[in-house]
Amino acid sequence: MTGLDPLFAPRSVAVLGASNAPGKLGTAMTASLAGFPGTVMKINAGRPGEFHPSVAAAVAAHGTAPDLVISCIPAAVTADAVREAAAAGARAALVCAGGFAESGPEGAAHQEALREVVRDTGLRVLGPNTSGFLAPHASLAASFVPGVADLPPGRVAVVAASGGVNHALAFALADAGAGLRLGVGLGNSLDVTQADVLDHLAGDDALGAVALHVETAADGRRLTDAVRRLVDRVPVVALVVGRSDVGDFARSHTGALATSWRVARAALRQAGAVLVEDERELVDAVCALSRVRLPARPSPGVALVTAQAGPGLLIADALRTAGVRVPPLAERTVKEVGALLPGLTYQRNPVDTGRPSPALAHVIERVSEDPDVDVTAVYALLEPAAVDLPAALTGARPATPLIAVVGGPPDEVRRTRRDLGEAGIPCATTPAAGATMVRALAEDAAGRSRLEDSAAPGDVGAGVALSLSGPVDEHTAKNVLSALGVRTPERRVCADRDAAHAALDELGAPVVVKILDAGVLHKTEVGGVQVGIRTPDELDAALARMPACPALLVERMAPAGPELIAGVRRDPVFGPVVALGAGGTAAEVLGDVSLRLAPLPAGEAAAMLDDLATRDLFRGARGAAPVDRERLARVLLALSALGADPAVAECEINPLRVLPDGDVVALDAVLLPRDVRNQGGSDDA
Repeated sequence: MTGLDPLFAPRSVAVLGASNAPGKLGTAMTASLAGFPGTVMKINAGRPGEFHPSVAAAVAAHGTAPDLVISCIPAAVTADAVREAAAAGARAALVCAGGFAESGPEGAAHQEALREVVRDTGLRVLGPNTSGFLAPHASLAASFVPGVADLPPGRVAVVAASGGVNHALAFALADAGAGLRLGVGLGNSLDVTQADVLDHLAGDDALGAVALHVETAADGRRLTDAVRRLVDRVPVVALVVGRSDVGDFARSHTGALATSWRVARAALRQAGAVLVEDERELVDAVCALSRVRLPARPSPGVALVTAQAGPGLLIADALRTAGVRVPPLAERTVKEVGALLPGLTYQRNPVDTGRPSPALAHVIERVSEDPDVDVTAVYALLEPAAVDLPAALTGARPATPLIAVVGGPPDEVRRTRRDLGEAGIPCATTPAAGATMVRALAEDAAGRSRLEDSAAPGDVGAGVALSLSGPVDEHTAKNVLSALGVRTPERRVCADRDAAHAALDELGAPVVVKILDAGVLHKTEVGGVQVGIRTPDELDAALARMPACPALLVERMAPAGPELIAGVRRDPVFGPVVALGAGGTAAEVLGDVSLRLAPLPAGEAAAMLDDLATRDLFRGARGAAPVDRERLARVLLALSALGADPAVAECEINPLRVLPDGDVVALDAVLLPRDVRNQGGSDDA
């Protein structure tokens, strides 16, 4: 046995705190293990008979050591008991009890004692503070939750931060007819992490899809690396909680945007995971992906055949809102479909059949053969008098995978869902669920295509050496960006009024005048930025309004244009993160931001603009200058290179203005070295 096999595929199990007294945790655990085909050793020093006083005594009686020890005893005595079990030959432990780090200082001390056992013995520990794990295919229910021993096996694995969420998803999968391959609740993740479980699953040939539930991650890069490795084999669907928690981030705009929830979602998407908003979507998505997986393609096309127009429109609307392509059918397809349907029906996509009819299977086949269609979704109510829907769907010979969405009496729908699932056709029972299934297939295919296209790293910043010490002012920050190929305004550093007047003559009007002080990051808040200065008198008036400062920065004023914000910051979990958003306050107010982990592949840099809800503003909408996407990508790659430098804590460009020629210019920049503790932000001038 290797890796986590002693934990998830044990040949023998010992239960610490086993009992037969009603209401005891050890009693419930022992009952759940009744169907386990291996040896179960019941450990309880206070009970005679079938119970052993220690793991060592159980080993002597059975002639073999347990692979897995399940601890159902209080936190205060867990570490010593688990250490004794390791000494007796145990190789893994599941610690179910609470009262560890989640409960305060005393519990944290218990958790640290257990951590020392892991360090000293090499024992792998799941938990503490978890309700356990489930492996129905091995008849192993290592959980104290009633009913888990009856869960059916399947092809979906659940890897959840919470034991409760693990069980909730396991029961929901059973209700959806998908079944469970492995269900794991991490609890406090003292030792075994989500990345460990994902790496373990990578070797499981019977696995069809993974449902990943994320609350926190001690090592974000390990998690995303594990997801990236796994999606080459099986799809991963991720639900990240914490939308309302902005966390403890720096006061800069980029820091405020890159919340833990946003960063985690962006990082998992970048690794190839499909993202969902809630647990119902999670179940629907993995139910579909465990049975069907499309080839990698940037934007798969979806055809929709609906026997009822209203529900079909709901599905089509949800797909288009999510950015999934529902392309018009080719004229040849429309002609072939038209020969099968009444003339009053809509036949270009969605295809409305009017009502279920015996021609349904033929319509599905013709639609699925369209050259721009990669998956076909079918909606129909169960109307046996019109058509045997399950027979029509299973008897059709479509050129693409099918997703079925079925309505009708609950018992009949449940049977249809089961029958179609056994035939390899994912089946939803509401238009919303059907749209989720189709979207998951499309996003998984697009995500793998993006990974293939983004394999090449960006080359911006190679050979540029930084030498930073102490606070960095705006001029120095812009010099660093210029060295990385980022366009910055022509400027002069001025020590006094006379130098400022000389700069106005050299640069030509109009100019911007700013205070140059590395200790002042929000210059506009102190009146430290004056714009549109054209004459010497206007310059004198502007200088009179500005606070005293060590030096002045006079810059040639850039033409008007749309504005972006771009930056890189060091996330405590995921490391350097590159951000792009609409400039000024819009990004923060609207939450319109695109995030990627650094180092940033060239393909990912080029794609970040497309994530923004305001992207059309930068594509030339309303007469604005369209941004040169290649130049924008090089700015993002430059920021990525800065993020990779251990001397840099954060860099932000705000605003990054789009010029009439499509190039972008950094009008303001803040660069914070790692040793600077005042994590402020740039202003919007």
